[in-house]
Amino acid sequence: MSIASAYLTVRGLDIEVVRKDIKHLHIGVYPPAGRVRIAAPLRVDDDQIRLAIVQRLAWIRRQRIELQDAARQTTREMVTGESHYVWGVRKRLKVVERPGRANVEVDGDRLALYVAVETSADQRRRYLERWYREQLGAVVPDLVSKWEHRLGVTVPKWTIRKMKTKWGSCNRDTHSVWFNLELAKKHPDCLEYIVVHELTHYFEGSHGGRFSTLMDRNLPDWRLRRDELNGAPLAEEDWEV
Repeated sequence: MSIASAYLTVRGLDIEVVRKDIKHLHIGVYPPAGRVRIAAPLRVDDDQIRLAIVQRLAWIRRQRIELQDAARQTTREMVTGESHYVWGVRKRLKVVERPGRANVEVDGDRLALYVAVETSADQRRRYLERWYREQLGAVVPDLVSKWEHRLGVTVPKWTIRKMKTKWGSCNRDTHSVWFNLELAKKHPDCLEYIVVHELTHYFEGSHGGRFSTLMDRNLPDWRLRRDELNGAPLAEEDWEV
């Protein structure tokens, strides 16, 4: 029988701890983001768990790096059979050449891209990016509205952009917020994390202790969401927040 999960932070790593009626402690690192989970005997206290983590820290970090390297995507050539991600789920691209307007549809585990004959890879990429922008644009308003209400703030303007170094950005003077187009490829929990992250900057500009306290209060699992986002399959760039 297991007890409810708890979380410990050790050397900057957020560790999920589940206590069970078992004899030995087990450490696991799980895809896609390198989530670390420990199953610990009921008799083992937090200090003993921290010591076990420190002793295995090098191994844990190697496992996380290997998972992230395995998830990294190469440049997309926009041909049938490639892997593309939609809200954190891998889809196989199916390119269908036909007359008429370009269109993108999710068909089970396939992402169907309908284009004119002999459309270039760059054109196909632009069509898909436009579709990703539509997907992101369809869900951001409700999320922003939800957190405006919870945090007691107003977002006068938000924009979707292609950004090379950030998942999101906030102008504290104008309260304008920008979201990275790549977020449409990540799990929805990651998008919500970015919304809360950027709106929290209305109250605190840095990422120091006060910022963490506000995030803990409003989105307790934000560190796990952050790690999932930063460990998710990447395109050609590396983003972190």
